Amino acid sequence: MEQTQTPNETTKAYQLTLHSALNSDISKSSELTRSLLFAELSLISYLPPEQAKIAVKKLGFRDTTFFNNDGSQAYSFSNKKDIVIACRGTEPSEWNDVKADMNAVQALSETVGRVHRGFKKEVDDLWPILEKMLISNSKNLWFTGHSLGGAMATICAGRCLLSNINSIPIQVQTFGSPRVGNKRYINHAQIDYLRWVNNNDIVTRSPPVWLGYRHSGKEMYLDSKGRLNKLNILQRKKDMWNGFIAGLRNKEIDHFSDHSIDRYIAYIFNEAKENGDL
Repeated sequence: MEQTQTPNETTKAYQLTLHSALNSDISKSSELTRSLLFAELSLISYLPPEQAKIAVKKLGFRDTTFFNNDGSQAYSFSNKKDIVIACRGTEPSEWNDVKADMNAVQALSETVGRVHRGFKKEVDDLWPILEKMLISNSKNLWFTGHSLGGAMATICAGRCLLSNINSIPIQVQTFGSPRVGNKRYINHAQIDYLRWVNNNDIVTRSPPVWLGYRHSGKEMYLDSKGRLNKLNILQRKKDMWNGFIAGLRNKEIDHFSDHSIDRYIAYIFNEAKENGDL
C-alpha cells in the first residue's frame, strides 16, 4: 500500500491501493480480513465525500453518506447486507477535533458512568443525524474508526446498543483509539469490540489511567515488528523499548509514527496474508 505521511493529509482515491474486497456478508469474513476492511474504511473516512465514494466502490460498497455537524464527521458505507459507520479521526486543521482531544474532563454519559467530555461532544453533534438514519436500518451494523474516530465509534455503538434503536451493532473495531471513559462506563455496554494497538502508539495511552480512564474490548496488540502478539507485562515493556530504539534509528519518534493508520493497515494486511486469509 502506498504510504501517506499522516492520515490527515488529503489522500486521493486513485492513489490508494486497497486490499479488501467483499465477496459476501462481512460476518462471513475471517477476523483478520474483517479487521483489514475496517482499517481501510477508517483510512477512507479521511477522504472528502466524492473521493470516498470512489474508494469504497472498490471494496464492494455501493452507497455512501457523509455526516457533518459542526466539524464532527462520519460516513456510512453500505451494500445489500451491511452498513458500516466509520467515524472520522483527528484533523489538526479542525479546531473542534483539537478541542475534543484536549478536553479530558469527564462528563456524565448518556448511558451509565462518565465519559470523556470532548469525545462526548463530538458524538452529541452527530448522534441526532445518525439516530434518525439507524432507526429504519435493517442491515447488519458495524462501527469503526481511527484515533478520535475510534473513540467516537465506541461511544456511538454503546448508545446504539442501549437506545430504542432496533439495529444492534454486531461489532466495533478501532485503530489507535484513546480511552473513552471510566470503568463503570466501559463495563456497562457489552459489545463485541476489537481494539487495535500498534506498539508505542501514544494516543492509545491517553487520557491517563490516573484520571480514571480505562480501555475496553479485546486488545489486538501489534508488536515492534508489526506482528500480532500476546505479551505479558515485562515482555510488553521490552517490546515497546525495542520499538522506540528502532524508531530513533529511522529518525522518527515511534510514539507518533506508530499512530499512522497506514501502519495499522500494512501490518494487518501482512498478518492476514501470512495466515492465508487473502
